[in-house]
Amino acid sequence: MSVPQLNDEPRGEEILAVFDTAFGELLAADPAAFRVKFRKMAASAFAFYRGTAALFYHDLDEEKRGGPFLDERTARVWIHGDLHAENFGTYMDATGRLIFNVNDFDEAYVGPFTWDLKRFSASIALIGYAKALGDDQITELVEVYAGAYRERIHALATGAKSDEVPPFTLETTQGPLLDALRDARSLTRFGLLDSMTEIRDFERRFAPGGGSIELDAATRYKVLAAFDGYLETLPETSLARPDSYRVKDVVGRRGIGIGSAGLPSYNILLEGHSDALENDVVIYIKQAQTPAVSRHITDPAIREYFRHEGHRTVISQRALQQHADPWLGWTELDGAGQLVAEVSPYAVDLDWGDIDDLDEIAGVVADLGRATATMHAAADDTSGESLVPFSTERAIDAALAADEEGFAPLLVDFAHSYGARARADHQIFVDLFRNGRIPGL
Repeated sequence: MSVPQLNDEPRGEEILAVFDTAFGELLAADPAAFRVKFRKMAASAFAFYRGTAALFYHDLDEEKRGGPFLDERTARVWIHGDLHAENFGTYMDATGRLIFNVNDFDEAYVGPFTWDLKRFSASIALIGYAKALGDDQITELVEVYAGAYRERIHALATGAKSDEVPPFTLETTQGPLLDALRDARSLTRFGLLDSMTEIRDFERRFAPGGGSIELDAATRYKVLAAFDGYLETLPETSLARPDSYRVKDVVGRRGIGIGSAGLPSYNILLEGHSDALENDVVIYIKQAQTPAVSRHITDPAIREYFRHEGHRTVISQRALQQHADPWLGWTELDGAGQLVAEVSPYAVDLDWGDIDDLDEIAGVVADLGRATATMHAAADDTSGESLVPFSTERAIDAALAADEEGFAPLLVDFAHSYGARARADHQIFVDLFRNGRIPGL
């Protein structure tokens, strides 16, 4: 039986080349994890888009030499790196408040602020297409996002007070954002522990199965040594009770999600703030990945700022996210940078499954535009890091003010064009995958 030819053979080869650069080593080390990852990506154009930040930046590579609204400042701000409509959700901040905001900073780096906005806008086009929205309706949603971003950046640049630009909390949100926060509030640490652990000999331990991998003595020793190194990277405010860091158990895990395929990771169970068993803490140590955007930013000052990818991820998240997870830190294991954070009991991702009313979608998109602007504004000369030594909100506000009429159309045109490209690429990818054309699988 003959294998059908791809609709776009040159683009297929281009996709394979990008995949080889981005995933080659990890895929060779764990082909099974990537078969799971790619099957998840095959499910929809949006799932494919989520897993292909490397392809997205490959396609944007021509903007390294400039672009609309980019100058020596706005082309080197801290960016999320993988800003799409599903990378938002809840977390409990260092002050104990439940916050809805941007999440998942694995791809964060320093680059053009418009790259975040374009990546998000194309994701809205893909979600709109999946919900059978018309092109005019998708245009309207991207315009809403652009308008909300523009308004919030200007407010921050002109000195808006904190009560005028409040964070998204149980008191300040409505609709799907409030639903997510209420869902997060209903969760408990005991519920998380019950799903991952069991009581054996009057002590809490990780339960077998469920993806847990028992460690040999040598590996356990290396993980505990990495944990000791991690403690030194925590803010002083996190070290109020050092005895709460007594390790009770360690297990290995292997990532099989869209973003974590093939990356080794470990879970550590720690004694909580008392002898009671219901307040123990689970943290994870995960090998940090090379961010896709970094392959297209050539400034050595940026690259040399970070000790390793774990350090980059944490420093970037602390810069971009106000009141970040107090457990957030980094370490090294087997010569590779690691990200360390709590497995939070209060994490709920924004669920687009039941957001179908156009007005409700527009309300959510507006909030996400404001969240994006607040994130960009946080990571600058006030973040405590020297890599971006200027006010990003003022720099972005000035760049947008120079061409107010061109901002929204830039994002609208990109959303439609790249959304169509991602849908076509998804079909090419599915044909490559199902016909055995991806090397190593």
